Amino acid sequence: MDDGLMNRQWRSSHLFGGNAHYVEELFESYLLDPNSVSEEWRENFDKLPKVNGNINQDVPHSTVREHFLYLAKNSNRVQPIGISSVTTEHEKKQVKVLQLITAYRVRGHQRAALDPLGIMAREEVPDMELSHHGLSLADDETTFNTGSLFIGREEASLGEIVSAMQRTYCTSIGVEYMHIVDTAEKRWIQQRMESVRSHPEYSDNVKIHILERLTAAEGLEKSLASKYPGYKRFGLEGADCLIPLIDEMIQRVGGYEVKEIVIGMAHRGRLNLLVNILGKNPSDLFEEFEGKSFSASGSGDVKYHQGFSSNVTTPGGEVHLALAFNPSHLEIVGPVVEGSVRARQDRRDDGEGALVVPVILHGDAAFAGQGVVMETFQMSQTRGFRTGGTIHIIINNQVGFTTSRQDDARSTEYCTDVAKMVQAPIFHVNGDDPEAVIFVTQMAVDFRMQYKKDVVIDLICYRRLGHNETDEPSGTQPLMYQAIKEQQTVRKLYSDRLAAEGVLSDQQIADMMNEFRKALDDGEHVAKSLVREPNEELFVDWSPFIGHDWISSANTKFDLKRLQELAHRLDSLPDGFVLQRQVAKIMEDRRKMTAGALSINWGYAEIAAYASMLSEGHSIRFTGQDCGRGTFSHRYAVLHNQKTGEAYMPLSAIPEDGTSMVMYDSLLSEEAVLAFEYGYATISKITKLCFPYH
Repeated sequence: MDDGLMNRQWRSSHLFGGNAHYVEELFESYLLDPNSVSEEWRENFDKLPKVNGNINQDVPHSTVREHFLYLAKNSNRVQPIGISSVTTEHEKKQVKVLQLITAYRVRGHQRAALDPLGIMAREEVPDMELSHHGLSLADDETTFNTGSLFIGREEASLGEIVSAMQRTYCTSIGVEYMHIVDTAEKRWIQQRMESVRSHPEYSDNVKIHILERLTAAEGLEKSLASKYPGYKRFGLEGADCLIPLIDEMIQRVGGYEVKEIVIGMAHRGRLNLLVNILGKNPSDLFEEFEGKSFSASGSGDVKYHQGFSSNVTTPGGEVHLALAFNPSHLEIVGPVVEGSVRARQDRRDDGEGALVVPVILHGDAAFAGQGVVMETFQMSQTRGFRTGGTIHIIINNQVGFTTSRQDDARSTEYCTDVAKMVQAPIFHVNGDDPEAVIFVTQMAVDFRMQYKKDVVIDLICYRRLGHNETDEPSGTQPLMYQAIKEQQTVRKLYSDRLAAEGVLSDQQIADMMNEFRKALDDGEHVAKSLVREPNEELFVDWSPFIGHDWISSANTKFDLKRLQELAHRLDSLPDGFVLQRQVAKIMEDRRKMTAGALSINWGYAEIAAYASMLSEGHSIRFTGQDCGRGTFSHRYAVLHNQKTGEAYMPLSAIPEDGTSMVMYDSLLSEEAVLAFEYGYATISKITKLCFPYH
């Protein structure tokens, strides 16, 4: 190309001189959200210097200019003469509009109407103001390109764009997802929410089912309150939407042909979940309140800590539900559930987490306040503990026990911020908007099943009564409970809405409550999808473990020749496997011990014992930091090739017929690991756990 012609074209290009500021603004928008700029610009910005595979956020603007100067002078992709400069006022505002869209995606949750009581303190969000971006109401009718916004049109007026963003991100749903690094995951959430403005249209049948589940939630609490006044039940009042949420979650998960769901939760709403979701017979619960049938097997535990299991029908087939037992240590049930799920997945050869799904219900104060929550998140993607993603549901009644001030309760804006450590999307939702709750639940389930990662639903609600039914909360939260006294129940609010829409008449709504109360009084099951004759293949077979005297003596002798044969297998290493000098000495000493030339030490005895169990069909799982080597370098169940770093477990050569296996994983966290392994051991065939803490 002629240099003069090239220079003339370069000077008329959008990359030249006066347009540098425009390029810098595009670059800043790209850093916030790569999809907020056109594909051509995105391809160019992708070529900038990278740090650890990511665009360096600290690239100076001078480097950006120099980069595009080079591109313009060394390619034919420059704007031909005759096309007007993009430094017009409209084009500058176009960049600002894209930045405004990004601001809504990043911070829209801070303006969302999340609190049913309307008392939640919210901070100002200046970068969601038009003026912050050099825009004003005078631009309301001006047409702009919508960029990556999913509203069905490439162009729309500023007023339409703002209206779409406000309805999507600033009504009953506040979503935090822009912290996620994976662009595909972010685009997935944007498409799901922006395409329907976070307000999908549900059929009348769906709306009636939601109301029926709300009626069940409220009806059970009112029945218990009238039958057993003064009894503790840790009721669900104020968080009634949990029942339609769990109901929808189970049905949605079942639609993916999942076989089992394991649920962990503390005491809030547990009795309601047992009756209305898992199908416990109400008459059994009433008898427990009356002291006729409840037995905690001498543990001293209480009825709202008990576990339960049942089968339910879903669009994808029958699903087994298991609610874990949980004493009052709140969040410790989390890793127990994960261990139970991992064992069930291993039994089903479900390496992806497609057949067994963990669901954990949390309290807001406990979620932010207990370290085991962070530990469980930290375990979620490790090879020894991953379960393909957990659906976390927070019953956020905005008061832990007596603390409701945010600056007394935590150091973060939300109780959910710990979940960002694993880039989990967080869906905050107003617990008095049932349809928003259902929409969020559907997104959360679909995200987990598609990406096999953790997801969080923050059900923001309130606690109508005290911590328990004998507690008077207004002594410590007078203003909150003044607001609660004025608050209609969510069932009342939603039934009035359906009546106004003509979906149901007032008489039909009243009949729905009367029918539920009659079913309770008659001792009928009220869980709609309960399977009366469940498929036993979905159950864990506990019969081999029942009826044993666990303190009886046993013959632990093992044949010497067989033990020596196993020991010789432990001595064999893959060809070319290079041991570290001290480890080689340990292995050589073990060979001498096998031959009887050296006294047996603790490390030899331990490895030989594991080998004997494996040979008899008992699986072994090594778990914990340094469990492969042993805390005092005695075990060396896992060897490392000094040339390649490859790990090898001699014990893996012991099983011959596939009836047993040896597993190895390591993690630092002690409390969560122990809880996980407890859950794992109760479901799996593992008979020996090895912890370095012992």
